[in-house]
Amino acid sequence: MALSEKEKMLSGQPYRPGDPELQAAMAAAKHWMVRYNAALAESPTVRRELLRERLGEVGDGAVIRPPFHCDYGSHIRLGAGVFLNYNCVILDVAEVSIGEGTQIGPAVQIYAADHPRDPQARASGLELARPVRIGRNVWIGGGAIVLPGVSIGDGAVVGAGSVVTRDVPAGATVVGNPARVVPPRD
Repeated sequence: MALSEKEKMLSGQPYRPGDPELQAAMAAAKHWMVRYNAALAESPTVRRELLRERLGEVGDGAVIRPPFHCDYGSHIRLGAGVFLNYNCVILDVAEVSIGEGTQIGPAVQIYAADHPRDPQARASGLELARPVRIGRNVWIGGGAIVLPGVSIGDGAVVGAGSVVTRDVPAGATVVGNPARVVPPRD
C-alpha cells in the first residue's frame, strides 16, 4: 500500500509539500498563528492554552512570546519550562522536540525542513524532513539557526548568531558559522 505524502514526510522519505492534505494542515496552522500572534497582550496562561490547541505537546510553564511562526505546529514538543523569545521560527515538517528548561533567544530558527542535494530531485519539487532534538536546559542565543537532523545535548550552549550544522554534545558550547565547540570558560 502506498504511503500518503504526510506519511512519507514524517518517515523522512522524499515527499511533495503541495499535497492537498499537507496544504490544508498548513492553512489551519496559519489561521492559528494569526490568533496566537494577536495574543501578545494576553496572559501567559491564555497563550499556553492557545499553544496546547496546536502544538503536539506543551509542558507546564512553557512560554512562546509572539510573534511565532511554524509550518504545522502539531510536530512541536515543548518540555516544562521551555522559553522561546520573540520572532522564533520552527519549520516542523518532522518532529522538533525541545527539552524542559531550555531557553531560546529571539529570532532563532529551527529547521526540520530540508531539500535534496541533487538538482534534478530538487527541481521536481520534492522535499525532505529530518527531526530536530534539543535537550534539557539548553541555551540558544538570539539569531541562531539549527539545521535539519541536528541533536543538541542536555546543558549545551549555542552562541548568538551561530549556525548549527551538526550534533552538539551534552554540556558543550558552540559558536560560529558553522558552529564549532569552544573550550569551557570560567
